[in-house]
Amino acid sequence: MNNRLKVLRAERNWSQADLAAALGVSRQTVNALETGRYDPSLPLAFKIARVFSQPIESIFSDTGA
Repeated sequence: MNNRLKVLRAERNWSQADLAAALGVSRQTVNALETGRYDPSLPLAFKIARVFSQPIESIFSDTGA
């Protein structure tokens, strides 16, 4: 699954730690999400969408795998 987390985070000048705090997860989780090593749970995906005020599908896209 591809995502735009790094871009959205950079647009807000947030560190990975800032985003992690807003989501209630570890910085390592944010790093794993950004690098594609981890796909978020559905509740986490909704939380990310709320934090960025965007629909889930504008943040995440299926790679078709």
